[in-house]
Amino acid sequence: MVGANVKPRLVIGRVLLVLALVVAGIRLIDVQGFQAAALSAKAQQQLQLPLTLPASRGVITDRNGTQLAFSVDVDALYAQPGIMRKNWEANPKANPGVSYDQHTQAIADLMSKLLGPAINEQAVLGQLRSAGSFAYLVSQVNPALANQIHATFPEIGAEVRAMREYPQDSVAANVIGLANWRLDTTPAYLGGVTGLEHSMDAQLAGKPGSEIVDTEQGNYNVQIPGSQRDVRPAVNGENVQLTVDTDTQYEVQQLLTQYVAKTGAKDGSAVVMDVHTGQVYALANDNTFNPNLPITGTNTNVGDGAVTNAFEPGSVNKVITMAAAIDEGLVTPDTVIDVPSQLPVADRVIHDDWSHGDQKFTVTGVFAKSSNIGTDEIAQRVGQQNYYDMLIKMGLGTKTGVGLPGESAGYVPAIKDWSGSTFANLPFGQGLQETVLQLAGMYQAIANGGVRIPPRIIQSVTRADGTVVPTQQPAGVRVVSPQTAATLLSMMRAITQSAPSPNRATAPSAALAGYQIAGKTGTAQQVDPATHRYSDTMNTVTFAGILSADNPRFVVALMLDNPADHAESGETAAPLFHDIAAYLAQKYDLPVSSGPTPYMTLVQQP
Repeated sequence: MVGANVKPRLVIGRVLLVLALVVAGIRLIDVQGFQAAALSAKAQQQLQLPLTLPASRGVITDRNGTQLAFSVDVDALYAQPGIMRKNWEANPKANPGVSYDQHTQAIADLMSKLLGPAINEQAVLGQLRSAGSFAYLVSQVNPALANQIHATFPEIGAEVRAMREYPQDSVAANVIGLANWRLDTTPAYLGGVTGLEHSMDAQLAGKPGSEIVDTEQGNYNVQIPGSQRDVRPAVNGENVQLTVDTDTQYEVQQLLTQYVAKTGAKDGSAVVMDVHTGQVYALANDNTFNPNLPITGTNTNVGDGAVTNAFEPGSVNKVITMAAAIDEGLVTPDTVIDVPSQLPVADRVIHDDWSHGDQKFTVTGVFAKSSNIGTDEIAQRVGQQNYYDMLIKMGLGTKTGVGLPGESAGYVPAIKDWSGSTFANLPFGQGLQETVLQLAGMYQAIANGGVRIPPRIIQSVTRADGTVVPTQQPAGVRVVSPQTAATLLSMMRAITQSAPSPNRATAPSAALAGYQIAGKTGTAQQVDPATHRYSDTMNTVTFAGILSADNPRFVVALMLDNPADHAESGETAAPLFHDIAAYLAQKYDLPVSSGPTPYMTLVQQP
């Protein structure tokens, strides 16, 4: 009985299996044959699209938290002209009586109405009517306006971007630099082009994230809500705080620009540095730019000459000879030097900038009256190797490492390459090159008790998680002994001495009422590019000053490139120092000096 029942069930099972296979085959034929085109078209309606999630670029602030650079959200509008036209022409019943040209004109009209001069209507029409697969129509659109355009014409897509804002316009622009939307990278991002925006791009930019979404191709890449997956969040960029003070930077830039115009100079640079920390409070250039405006025409001076341009400094470098001589115990400020009317050295004859007979200068007088002859005589006592060693200890020939891009190391000729007259030119600042920042560093060392602290302009970095990482103060370099530094600082007060000749110094115009000023003037001949020889009409004017001599707080270093009428430092850069020093004294409430600058004998009377 059992066996009889099994056979019908097997037959029935086989019949059912055959029927199932037949149904599946019919269904397969239907799907792959009759419905293939329809289902393929439907599948094309949903496409997976990998998206980049942009990271927010970090903010740049000054030492007080004032924003110097930040980002705002904008959209870039785009279209797929070839697909737009194809879909429009494939559905004439959906748009009765309206041609594709009329449709694109309506799009352009709305964009022109909402965006105004931000777009070129004819250019937009040309892109929409092209056969191209993709076109950006306009960048940096307010997201609200972009949404309005997309809501009216869904085929116009909006790509999320960011735009960099610089609320202080040209203030510290050469330091901060510029960031633009970079389409030459994968993925595209808001990236640095110049300045700190470029050199610190990796920290500021952060790391983009990613996700995958489903889109409706027929609806021009509109995302299907809720389809996001495989999400990797973006890591926002780090915030950077500078040592710069915005108010001081603004004032120094304004004064520098005024003096460049007043003196007829080609351009100029200035640095204000804290004596005890090496922090840069202001780093200014006359040739600057506004990063909020198009970089064209006169708005193209994006470099930072205060750190990138090296020049022959002139007599400000006489401090090196004095530092070496005093530190070696070879002279004192009152040592008398016999200074002739001229001094033969190798194949050169050295003169001073003014005519005089044989005179007896004090070492202080050699410095304060800026005698080339007296300086060379003192340098001969120092010797070539000791002098060269002092150049290196002062930081010349080496980048400061301040943290700004394109910094120049300047130029110091190797001692093995010196000719017979090289050691005649170097002691008064010809035959070598340095930047304004390096110049400030030399005088910072003297004002700081003989310890040079490499300058810095980055105060701290705040990571994406909120952790604040201060920039460590660089280790100091002992240049001269504390006693030598104090002696030099005292001696340099004579630079502002206003007295009857021959005891008048080179920079009475640098004096500031209530404060003892220490410093040095400099005027260097420039090399004529046509003759490759030193010019008699082209010069570089420099000044380095310390505020104040008895309580040092700031070093100010200045450079004016080729003032008109061969003007010298005491007539150009020294008055500029006075105005900057007056501002610093008031801004930072610096204590006045304990008394007036004492009179010093510069030249002994017969």
